[in-house]
Amino acid sequence: MRHQAGFFSQGAMVAVLIFLLIPVLAGCQQTSDNRPVIALIMKSLANEFFKTMEDGAIAHQEQNAAKYILRCNGIKDEEDVAKQVELVEQMIAQQVQAIVIAPADSKALVPVCKKATEAGIVVVNIDNKFDHEVLAKSHVKIPFVGPDNRKGAHLAGEHLASKLTAGDEVAILEGRPNAFNGIQRKLGFEDAMQAGGMKIVSSQSAHWETDKANTIASAILNEHPNLKAILCANDSMAIGAVAAVKAIGKTGQVLVIGFDNISAVQQLMKDGKILCTVDQHADQIAVEGIKYALRILDEKETLKDYETRVDLIIPDSP
Repeated sequence: MRHQAGFFSQGAMVAVLIFLLIPVLAGCQQTSDNRPVIALIMKSLANEFFKTMEDGAIAHQEQNAAKYILRCNGIKDEEDVAKQVELVEQMIAQQVQAIVIAPADSKALVPVCKKATEAGIVVVNIDNKFDHEVLAKSHVKIPFVGPDNRKGAHLAGEHLASKLTAGDEVAILEGRPNAFNGIQRKLGFEDAMQAGGMKIVSSQSAHWETDKANTIASAILNEHPNLKAILCANDSMAIGAVAAVKAIGKTGQVLVIGFDNISAVQQLMKDGKILCTVDQHADQIAVEGIKYALRILDEKETLKDYETRVDLIIPDSP
């Protein structure tokens, strides 16, 4: 701002102070029209899945602008649990009416979310379910809105099994050890492989990340030259596995499956590099969580879980 010559008058100084305070006041979550403020707290926005989730939530709010205000937040990567805790703390301090959260850790986020409920904030858990035992020990009820990950992984594993022969060797790339959805996807894969008679020779966590998946898949392929498939708990890891398979010249010989149906994997399926994935409809999960939070705020819904759909996606899927 360019200053005029001389000193500010007292009135001018007050005006400037008010002007400077406007952004601060705007950051507070109280609204003059009584619309509730809903905070959407996601995992890594570097993951296309969560960017799609955010886009879906923003589109819904724009269509329902008269009903609520939306605040979107995400963390740098899915390992940054402390930052996600901090984001919840910030939303508590700003006195939002509801928090819709996809927790990076199914256990570590429970205490701060309990704190939010004790502050009178409605909390809805989406995507990655909170650990049941930790919730029980914490004496807090937080409804889960999201897919049955075990069911979704079983669908993909079952499709893979139809392309294999009993006794074939397979490997699993898991998500984060404390992520409920990752654990459930591993179980779904195991269910399908055991039913098909496949031999799981390795199951390791690549923490949802492409680079880690590439490194671990490369080591598994080297150790198990007869490996026929790699089952990945998300598409980011599937991309890393595809690169590892390509590096040893076994594209098409070692099958890869994923989970999430991100755009990059859709192209890889068309190219024959990924057999299938699972769509849990990222653009709608947060929307369903937001709708649920609004119903709770209107006292039209009790605190119970709500299952959303999952679909197997293969190259010729519509």
